[in-house]
Amino acid sequence: MSVVKVIEVIATSEKSFDDAVRNALQEASKSVKNISSVYVKEMKADVKDNNIVSYGVNAKVSFTVDKLNG
Repeated sequence: MSVVKVIEVIATSEKSFDDAVRNALQEASKSVKNISSVYVKEMKADVKDNNIVSYGVNAKVSFTVDKLNG
């Protein structure tokens, strides 16, 4: 049986929601190994002068944890 942990990551991008999700994954992968999925919990866009200036996501990143014997 595998143990799965979940962390929440907030990330932004000036390009797109897709790029914001990629940024969340890239940032999480700096300190977490064995990432198995990303679930986008929330999305938001900041608007200035009727134009989107940044995209943001709150993502849940799931990863497996090695079990300790004993």
